[in-house]
Amino acid sequence: MRTILVIFDSLNRNSLGCYGGRSGLTPNIDRFANRSVVFDRHYVGGLPCMPARRDMHTGRLTFLHRAWGPLEPFDNSYCRELGAKGVYTHLVTDHAHYFEDGGAGYATAFETWDFIRGQEGDPFRGVVSPDVKGLSQHYNSPQYPLEKIDPNRFTKACTNGVAWIRMQNCLNRTAIEKETDCPVVQCHDRALDFIDCNQSADNWFLQLECFDPHEPFTAPDRYRAQPRQAGDPVLDWPYYARVTERPDEVAEVQDNYAGLVRMCDDQFGRLQALLDRHDMWKDTCVILTTDHGFLLGEHGWWAKNRMPYYEEISHIPLIVWHPAQGGRAGRRQAVTQTPDLMPTILGLHGAEVPPEVTARSLLPRLDRDDASPRSVIFGMFAGAVGITDGRYTYYLYPQNNQGVGFNEYTLAPQRMMGPFSVPELAATTLAPPFTFTKGLKVLRVPSLPNAKRPRTTRRAVWPTRKRCCSTWPMIPGSHARSLIRK
Repeated sequence: MRTILVIFDSLNRNSLGCYGGRSGLTPNIDRFANRSVVFDRHYVGGLPCMPARRDMHTGRLTFLHRAWGPLEPFDNSYCRELGAKGVYTHLVTDHAHYFEDGGAGYATAFETWDFIRGQEGDPFRGVVSPDVKGLSQHYNSPQYPLEKIDPNRFTKACTNGVAWIRMQNCLNRTAIEKETDCPVVQCHDRALDFIDCNQSADNWFLQLECFDPHEPFTAPDRYRAQPRQAGDPVLDWPYYARVTERPDEVAEVQDNYAGLVRMCDDQFGRLQALLDRHDMWKDTCVILTTDHGFLLGEHGWWAKNRMPYYEEISHIPLIVWHPAQGGRAGRRQAVTQTPDLMPTILGLHGAEVPPEVTARSLLPRLDRDDASPRSVIFGMFAGAVGITDGRYTYYLYPQNNQGVGFNEYTLAPQRMMGPFSVPELAATTLAPPFTFTKGLKVLRVPSLPNAKRPRTTRRAVWPTRKRCCSTWPMIPGSHARSLIRK
């Protein structure tokens, strides 16, 4: 068996034709869906990027005890489990978060990995004194606050964080002179090279993970509905906040996102063409999914994290082709979520599922639908917790979104961009083992209000109608449940 797991970051379910999205936007993904099993009630687990990947590697939810962070020493990983079974694993990605402090251990769990540079704020192009004035003439919108940058002190410590990451992205884009330079194209180039090289081999797992269509929504003009005109403001990177833009500006951002989705779809078509050419569908499993969605103005919001986990964020695509499924392609109504991928991938290659895994393999649901009752929870550390049965979703949120009263439990005290702070570590104590720590005691780190972790939902923005008074004791100090009818 060979397995190819394709992950497009922030791929909205509603952008795919096979899920009722805009007709003609994703013809290649739709063609893949027509021959495959499409899961209609697939949900996230932990949010956002790296918590989702930790769930995916370990086969269990991790956000209840830890925010964004590395693979822990006690964590299982499907890559290591496959390696112990003799299955070769390879990662191709342009996802720069893997190579920050808070992304340690994920890429190196693979036998080999290939990293394409330049996405988002990847510290790739080194320019000591950037041409702020020149770049400001091109990136002339509020989404690019380059005026906050002192070109003579362009360091992280001396620059506003948002301005630094957006300026770094502007510099990274100078390396893209033609379409083949785009990271999503390079990712597929490297993945196709791996497949070409190993088409006659058995027992391998390829993870092709593309940062696109994550923001900034940058794609060549040919993918846009309307080509950009010289001098038009660049509107491709909305803030994680409420929509304040004019309708035409909202439409511009949405068009940029749609263009990037078209480009991702084109590249996925290249992958399918190669599998066609080598006649690999008969012995290769292909899985396509994402980590989470993204709000593009729906409900009056941009992005994720800071607002309720609306369906556009939490309800995500999952499409699976298995060579043994024969003519049993179609829709499945079973409730599934991100951690289920881990035992599924292990099952594809005959590897045993570790006892710490709490997720369910999807393999039985490829043969036949199973709509028996199941509820799953999802959310962010110190943020709201959602619980859904695929029809209704309850949300529970804490008293505040600062994490006060919570503890993180870890043996790898790294934040997204650096270590835990000295005040955090000064307050650390040792906690008894959890069921998933393999007998290891862990650090109990009190959650401080100024901890540098992704900001979570605020209680004030949650819907307040149709209150539900059921108890959900998983998070201490919480109150006030809200019920949203989908």
